[in-house]
Amino acid sequence: MRQSSTLIPTLREVPADAEVTSHQLLLRAGFMRQNASGVYSFLPLGKRVLQKVEQIVREEMDRAGSVELLMPALQQAELWQESGRWYSYGPELMRMKDRHSREFALGATHEEVITSLLRDEVKSYKRLPLNLYQIQAKFRDEKRPRFGLLRGREFIMKDAYSFHASQESLDQVYDQMYAAYSRIFERCGLNFRAVIADSGAMGGKDTHEFMVLSEIGEDTIAYSDTSSYAANIEMAPVINTYEKSDVAEEELVKVETPAQHTIDEVAAFLNVEAAACIKSLLFKVDDRFVLVLVRGDHEVNDIKVKNYFEASVVELATPQETKEIMACAVGSLGPIGVSESVEVVADHAVKAMVNGVCGANEEGYHYTNVNPERDFKATYEDFRFIEEGDLSPDGQGVIKFAKGIEVGHVFKLGTRYSEAMGATYLDENGRTQPMIMGCYGIGVSRTLAAIAEQYNDEKGLVWPANVSPYQVHLITVNTKNDEQRELGEKLYNSLLDRRFEVLLDDRQERAGVKFADSDLIGIPLRVTVGKRASEGIVEVKVRKSGESFEVSVDQLEATLTELLSK
Repeated sequence: MRQSSTLIPTLREVPADAEVTSHQLLLRAGFMRQNASGVYSFLPLGKRVLQKVEQIVREEMDRAGSVELLMPALQQAELWQESGRWYSYGPELMRMKDRHSREFALGATHEEVITSLLRDEVKSYKRLPLNLYQIQAKFRDEKRPRFGLLRGREFIMKDAYSFHASQESLDQVYDQMYAAYSRIFERCGLNFRAVIADSGAMGGKDTHEFMVLSEIGEDTIAYSDTSSYAANIEMAPVINTYEKSDVAEEELVKVETPAQHTIDEVAAFLNVEAAACIKSLLFKVDDRFVLVLVRGDHEVNDIKVKNYFEASVVELATPQETKEIMACAVGSLGPIGVSESVEVVADHAVKAMVNGVCGANEEGYHYTNVNPERDFKATYEDFRFIEEGDLSPDGQGVIKFAKGIEVGHVFKLGTRYSEAMGATYLDENGRTQPMIMGCYGIGVSRTLAAIAEQYNDEKGLVWPANVSPYQVHLITVNTKNDEQRELGEKLYNSLLDRRFEVLLDDRQERAGVKFADSDLIGIPLRVTVGKRASEGIVEVKVRKSGESFEVSVDQLEATLTELLSK
């Protein structure tokens, strides 16, 4: 492609609203432009990278036995109502009405559509398993779009869905898709980890996220420092190794704590450690209220609470609800004397506490010398977030944290959607059974941004060869010089004939502008046709290393082939 004939509007200044490196560089290098908050146009360079990523995805999906189709982005509300998600998905689902006042949603995901399709078309176990995928724009009305392509309202996604007659079949395909995802992100050149995750609004169990390691990641990965264990911080279990002290239990005492509301304030006022306090938080779990207790230096993990109760929605009670249910403000909550209508659950660490501190359910008062079992009853489970330094759940090493960008997610959905929507088949005995489902998503546009986040330097982007918009950036330094222009044209056509992907900078710009743009765009190899054109000598520069050397035009093809193979 001739650079004079395409649209690559580079910028010298960093856009004011671009917070992270990938967003800044993709805008500056002319890969994309913002149309609205969280909505972007992919310009020619960006589109080519998207196509490269999509091609890798297609090849690995085909290898894993998944077949491509295309479903509508405009989805009937009735399908979402059948699954129950029309009401539970939340404000991120973009809803609308047509001219006949019929309700629709713009596809945030396609479980409902694919389930309705298979419900109508597959009736026998003989047609299963089936594994189908698409690559399509998705829409989610993010409350706060940010970080460019990493959190947008319109984005490109690969979503696959598998249907099975047995759990064993689902397990087999899940493993195949897990392996395919690993190959996809390896081929994209990404430094990533596959981590145990929560399925969230998707439903189902047994799920992994594929996380690209990055300091600007919005998710925290808990990983072992000596093994392969890795999990989203929300899902990492804490090993119960707490031992109760043999210190004698003292008499319960109610003390005045005026204007002391937080754990830190109460601990300082009573001259105790935060770990000696019991943190009490009132949650609304679906339609009931639950008081959750953790040690004062720990944090409640609401995902663990949700999974323990197998709930659809878990959220902190509002101050007004707290006042109505507990008859006191948030800062004075405690487990002693709680109404039987409120279930009390506690983290394992609380059970091991001796002579602790907790709220007295009365404004301005706390209890000291609180001892679980003696002073209150609770059900004990793992309800806290894991912390750095905790033992790894697999028993090997200790936990460390890293930030990650989620680029892929695989789920075992089970019969969550097929039962709700009546997607059944006849088994070998003629009995009606619900189809067992799996779901597998990759954020294609997010993957592009994640690559840009990991592959850059102070000059611009540094694309891995597999996903670079072009393999070679051919620069004619002075297009007014006949020898340079003619050699540039000759090499351009010759390399195209030999199937190299070439961007020819034939613009009438200063050499400095061309080189700066080339570094910013980040194509792996640069070939410069300059002063030695008359001698048949060009300069080759490797973008990643900065290494440059002169090559005769007779050796150029072999040199480029060798460099691209590394």
